Amino acid sequence: MCLLCDDEKAYQAYMTYLDAMRRKGENADPDKAMDAALDALEAADKAQRADDPANDKTLSPFFCSPVVK
Repeated sequence: MCLLCDDEKAYQAYMTYLDAMRRKGENADPDKAMDAALDALEAADKAQRADDPANDKTLSPFFCSPVVK
């Protein structure tokens, strides 16, 4: 099973890229579209991890992070 069939977020990123290319009047290369979708997913994941208080190095050392079991 391909990444697009298995992951709804990947499919949404792929379709968003294709829509953007169509609005510009360009044809989308499937390989470039997949690369753009993966880049979008990685950027979203990186942004989500940056917002996690457990990853914030500016907090006091006495800050209690939630326990992950």
